[in-house]
Amino acid sequence: MTPWTSDEPARSPFALPRGVRGRLAGLFMLCTNRQRDLLGLLGVRAGERILEVGYGPGGLIRHLRRTPARLICGVDPSPEMRDLAAGPHRAQIAAGRIDLRIGTADRTGFADAAFDAVVSVNNVGLWPDLEAGMRELHRVTRPGGRVLIAWHGGRRPSPLTRRLSLPEHQLARVERALRDRFSGVRRDELPGLTVFGAVR
Repeated sequence: MTPWTSDEPARSPFALPRGVRGRLAGLFMLCTNRQRDLLGLLGVRAGERILEVGYGPGGLIRHLRRTPARLICGVDPSPEMRDLAAGPHRAQIAAGRIDLRIGTADRTGFADAAFDAVVSVNNVGLWPDLEAGMRELHRVTRPGGRVLIAWHGGRRPSPLTRRLSLPEHQLARVERALRDRFSGVRRDELPGLTVFGAVR
């Protein structure tokens, strides 16, 4: 898999976690990724349907389940991450409140206009095709629904986050790709994340 941000295939276990190394990468992500701050920007309301694209080990899913969302869905290309993310939520998965699937940003497998909000954290830079991912996010977001795309960076990045941050010209491309399909595009700098928000 070659991300749109690079000319080289991604070989890191963080890009597509598999096997033992992938599970260890997932546990590291679970401990280090700051995702709780996104809840304020996402502003989940009672009864909403939320999709996370690239849920990884499920850090944000753990926060979303404490919101008044009616349905929390996710897609991720890694079966190892699905197993890791699903572990703490078996009862809510069985009850139909949480639905974690194998899928990608450009092929979620969900119906048109299925979600009130779509969120992606620390994986937009790994998508093979940025524009195809944006088309799919637009398709599955209801009119008036919200999209949040976050990547390592922000106003107080850790040394690790600083190394992973995208150069400004690539962040500008993410913003342009959003503006091509969504309205009300804005950029926020959280302590460890650069976040783009938009409305369909």
